[in-house]
Amino acid sequence: MNNVVRNQKIAFACLSGLGLLTVLVLIFIIGYILSQGVSMINYEFLTSNPRKMGSEGGIFPAIVGTLYLVGTTMIIATPIGVGAAIYLNEYTSRGKLTSMIRFATEALAGIPSIVFGLFGFAFFVILLEPITGGWSILSASLTGVTMVLPTIVRTSEEALKAVPDTLREGSLALGTTKWQTIKSLILPTAMPGIITGLILSIGRVVGETAAFLLTLGGTLLIPNSLLDGSRTLSLHLYMVAMETGAMDMAFGTAAVLIVLILIINLSATWLFRRLIKRFS
Repeated sequence: MNNVVRNQKIAFACLSGLGLLTVLVLIFIIGYILSQGVSMINYEFLTSNPRKMGSEGGIFPAIVGTLYLVGTTMIIATPIGVGAAIYLNEYTSRGKLTSMIRFATEALAGIPSIVFGLFGFAFFVILLEPITGGWSILSASLTGVTMVLPTIVRTSEEALKAVPDTLREGSLALGTTKWQTIKSLILPTAMPGIITGLILSIGRVVGETAAFLLTLGGTLLIPNSLLDGSRTLSLHLYMVAMETGAMDMAFGTAAVLIVLILIINLSATWLFRRLIKRFS
């Protein structure tokens, strides 16, 4: 008995140490970047245009480009991904076709982002140039959709699976249709898990560089439409650091990017708790 207790304490101490180490590494990375870049953040830095290839000036076009790209990507990907998850979980039975679809989504989730970028460059930028405008926010958004769809489909499907079958059976027993049951009961119950998948997808779009380097164009101008080129904060950070060597501007951009991601995650956590409280 004493050996069991001792082993349990050792395992608990090891796991606690690993968890603490992870938190410390995260705090160190965030703290270092913020300490190097927070001094650059001011009103002019956030609202002015970049100059001299981004080595001077501000990052306002990159902020606008990031918001455009994230918004367009999620507007397209959300109904497709959630709809596919509803179809797979609610309308199909287990079979070869369903297994093939699930295998395809899992395989897509493991493909490197640069491969998505190469596909987006060949298909959306070159082949569909009359429609997408070539290097543009639309081309990059469609590429981003192909990247985040596997995440949205899988997380949404798992959230739908977590809804007890007794709720479905009880609703159908009352005479409601299948779609009424899905719309009024299953989706609201699964919404916290679905939103978690959407937030993960937003984080990937915000932090992605390689795929958008090939599809977004990287211009420093403020985009006026979805057919204009642009650059995201991550892409701006990479290009400034690699092309101009202005590390103060790069760290300032990184600090803004981290703050933006923290705001997104905190907002998602708040919304997640509200939904849990509402539907529990």
